[in-house]
Amino acid sequence: MGGPASFRPKPGSIPETPGVYRFRDAGGRVIYVGKAKNLRQRLNSYFADFAGLHPRTQTMLTTAAGVDWTVVGTEVEALQLEYSWIKEYDPRFNVKYRDDKSYPYLAVTMGEEFPRVQVLRGAKRKGTRYFGPYSHAWAIRETVDLLLRVFPIRSCSSGVFRRAARIGRPCLLGYIDKCSAPCVSRVTAAEHRALAEDFCDFMAGETGRFIKRLEAEMRQAAADQEYERAARLRDDVQALQRALEKQAVVLGDTTDCDVIALAEDPLEAAVQVFYVRGGRIRGQRGWVVDKVEETGPAGLVEDFLLQMYGEAAPEALPREVLVPVLPPDAGALADLLGERRGARVEIRVPQRGDKRSLMETVERNAKESLAQHKIRRSSDLTARSRALQELADALGLDQAPLRIECYDVSHLQGTNVVASMVVFEDGLARKSEYRRFSVRSTEGDVASIHEVISRRFKRYLEERSATGELDAVPETVPGGDGPAAGARPGADGADGVDGAEGVDGDGPGTAPGIDPETGRPRRFAYPPNLVVVDGGPAQAAAAQRALDELGVDDVAVCGLAKRLEEVWLPGEDLPVILPRASESLYLLQRVRDEAHRFAIAYHRSKRSKSVRESALDGVPGLGPARRQALIKHFGSVKRLREATAAEIREVPGIGPATAEAIVSALKGESPA
Repeated sequence: MGGPASFRPKPGSIPETPGVYRFRDAGGRVIYVGKAKNLRQRLNSYFADFAGLHPRTQTMLTTAAGVDWTVVGTEVEALQLEYSWIKEYDPRFNVKYRDDKSYPYLAVTMGEEFPRVQVLRGAKRKGTRYFGPYSHAWAIRETVDLLLRVFPIRSCSSGVFRRAARIGRPCLLGYIDKCSAPCVSRVTAAEHRALAEDFCDFMAGETGRFIKRLEAEMRQAAADQEYERAARLRDDVQALQRALEKQAVVLGDTTDCDVIALAEDPLEAAVQVFYVRGGRIRGQRGWVVDKVEETGPAGLVEDFLLQMYGEAAPEALPREVLVPVLPPDAGALADLLGERRGARVEIRVPQRGDKRSLMETVERNAKESLAQHKIRRSSDLTARSRALQELADALGLDQAPLRIECYDVSHLQGTNVVASMVVFEDGLARKSEYRRFSVRSTEGDVASIHEVISRRFKRYLEERSATGELDAVPETVPGGDGPAAGARPGADGADGVDGAEGVDGDGPGTAPGIDPETGRPRRFAYPPNLVVVDGGPAQAAAAQRALDELGVDDVAVCGLAKRLEEVWLPGEDLPVILPRASESLYLLQRVRDEAHRFAIAYHRSKRSKSVRESALDGVPGLGPARRQALIKHFGSVKRLREATAAEIREVPGIGPATAEAIVSALKGESPA
């Protein structure tokens, strides 16, 4: 590569307007997205003094091979476009906030007929109301246990619910009055939903009206001399008060805000958020991030607010966001968040009082989170780097294999043969790059490996040919029986359908490796540094032969045999023995096991589909009703297989031609 000077825009070609810019690598993949009030001033800063840039910015510029930009009208539009591009392209050098752990939420499934309260982690589901996040799951369960006394909504699984409805008897919670038992119709669906809505309102901060209502009912019951009911209501009030005591009161009752603080060093930063609703801390969450540019606290805060609230539901946005420093475009960012919330959102720095004290508490949590993350990360990052370097040394590679692809074949006695391709970059799985293949060869694992490697790299050569980097490639896979992967739908792709078949030449101005119609990277545009196949010397030799036939000479190949975990290189009589406790062997095992898991999952789905298909499905003119009539007449497929065409014609609706076709199909012949 020629370095940043090779793609520096010509003087005067960059506009002095707000906009968003993208750096791309030699393959056309977007590696960084940024925005600027003045595009010329911002982009010139990258090329003016290379030695004075942040080390990671220098790495980004040496990786890049080009830059382009889009002009927008306002700073709000620039924020929106920057966020959209970051979500679409997932650039490797952009700031990415990662949860430092998986936080539990209290969830109420309002989308179901009978809403259920439960503890959930991970991605949020549509139709479910979430409260939290909380630092510990046991804290949620204690709160729910107290609240179910007052709001007895369903907390059981679907299986328990259906079983109780079937036998007509509720579970234990129904007997101890911690569930209203809608499974046995003690309450209607509307009454149960009303209970769930009250539960959600209480968790959302509307606590006063429920306690006042219960106290009024308690006094009325005592006045009516219903002392047992009054005692139960008294206990309910105490349960609600104990639930509230678990949430510390820090601000006024009407305060709804998110308090954000960060701690940073030259390479990383940690962010902590306290969610305050109704003056009480309702939840806490933390993120960590690798710093790419010479980004100060203001830039980190802006990136964080965009990523945190970019896809949040309107009700999840607070009226006030407290931050340690104001972001550079605080006004534009507040307008953008206000549009999402449907009401005004204020971004400000607390200067004194209770809010400032709470900010200091959140800052202490952020510092502790960064310290704990560095302890965990140091061993993990060091181990990955050591594994890649050990692998390069053991296999005689010129450089560490930053991109590894592993292939595995799965079948059941030669039927439903499939293969998987998994990708690890920098020692970590990159699941968006996974692919799966429906294998045509039925001559064993060696032939299958040869076919899959041929198809994958034939597609890679096609992509390079489409960008003008290579001459046209052969039309057929060497040693195969048809066109390369992608020649028919369902051959490749993570979902079984290839979305990049029929590659035409790129249009003017299109970067290499980028589809001119979609603007996204092509499916097989990037080659690996190392190909790993699940198997021994025969499989490794088959993969190498496929690469040699296609003229691919810059990709290393090895095989990993399961029995003794030996690493086989093509053409070598003896295996490479990696130390059993080495990081390099552990990495290869993880890559191989992931490929095996992915192949097994695809094979099972394909096998289950084939099991549902009958030998009669391919007979022309034989629909479901006639197939059912045949089975009913003969009693089984076995007896039908033994029947003659004349006997089959006795079934109503079956003519001579159809009967002959059925006989041929059951004998394994292609029906006419």
